[in-house]
Amino acid sequence: MEFEFDEDQLLLREAVRDTLAKTRERPADELWATYTGLGWLEAPPVELAIVLDELGYVADPTPFLATATWFAPLAGRLPDGSGTGVFDGAGRFVLDADRADEVALLTGDGVRVVSGAEVTAERLDTFDLRLHVAHLTAVGPTAAGPDALDLVPGVPDLALMGLAVTVVGACRRILDLVVAHVKQRHQFGVPIGSFQAVKHKAADMYLAIERARVLAYYAALTIAEDDPRRHRAAVMAKAAAGECQEVVYRDGTQLFGAMGFTWENELHWYLKRAVAGNLLLGSATVHRKALLETAPLDKGVAALCGSAPTPRWRSSGPSSPRFSTSTCRRRPRRPSGPGQARTSRTGRAAGSGRYSTRAGCCRDSHPSTAAATPPSSRCSRTRRNCRGGGSTTASTRRASASSARRC
Repeated sequence: MEFEFDEDQLLLREAVRDTLAKTRERPADELWATYTGLGWLEAPPVELAIVLDELGYVADPTPFLATATWFAPLAGRLPDGSGTGVFDGAGRFVLDADRADEVALLTGDGVRVVSGAEVTAERLDTFDLRLHVAHLTAVGPTAAGPDALDLVPGVPDLALMGLAVTVVGACRRILDLVVAHVKQRHQFGVPIGSFQAVKHKAADMYLAIERARVLAYYAALTIAEDDPRRHRAAVMAKAAAGECQEVVYRDGTQLFGAMGFTWENELHWYLKRAVAGNLLLGSATVHRKALLETAPLDKGVAALCGSAPTPRWRSSGPSSPRFSTSTCRRRPRRPSGPGQARTSRTGRAAGSGRYSTRAGCCRDSHPSTAAATPPSSRCSRTRRNCRGGGSTTASTRRASASSARRC
């Protein structure tokens, strides 16, 4: 199985990037005419994902996403112009419903395609001003409402994949802007990108993007091959894209500093597109829950991701030697002079295989060090250090108790 783009797909990606670099400043109508003239709408699923990835990278303002992934899967053809689909059973938050030339409606009697003039849609005020989202209010000459049309829910896998890969493209753009910013922004005489904390956040963003990107293209591949796992793959891709945008939005905004909170910054075009893509057709939380519901009952979550790997770290419970809450088992300190606790290998507590760092406990458990310490000092330190936590062995506990009684 090939998991890399072939030569034709790489050439397509380069052609799309070159085209968008030259035309991204044009109005939406001119961009739409360019895309349709180049035949991008006719691309098969994997090649369509490549195009959508690059369109997400530039926060494309055209109805390409709705036409290719909302209308075409329902109608089984491309529209005469632009198009969209209604498949949520209610006609709510429909992408490009206010400007589509054709609208495909998923009803109880099958798919019904109507012209955009027959549809009454109210565009919503959204934070992404370049994205058209509308509520369907009436359809047909009788102005029947969505409830009278017997709309039924049934989200196409291609629609989920399209949103997922669009979010990935927007997140890639955010990461590129962040990397460029931390390279040229200086603090304390050096670029802030040289600071380890900044590197870690950028690395987290990259890992989240790559994870979501792999799942999005895997979903496109299963759709192209009509694999029986296509629905689960599409749901996983949408969930991963939503989780990706959460990481990228948080860390990308923070690494830009105060500039990242201003709407005038270019960063916000892509932040808004990533968030909108997560919310449309359900957020990451919704699709994670859908994955659990679609898993076989006899296999559960293990059927989705395989068996959980064995942790390589130790337990953090009270019995764990690595995360013990006992302060008597800290890292040993080197003795600094007469009368101090001996915590080297030659001076461990009697009968104990562990080190002890509490001065009072160690002095009372070693006659040589106890004799070198005045009784008053030894008792006060015993009360302060050993009464609350105790020592690590029975012998040192008895010695501590006896010193406390003497005091």
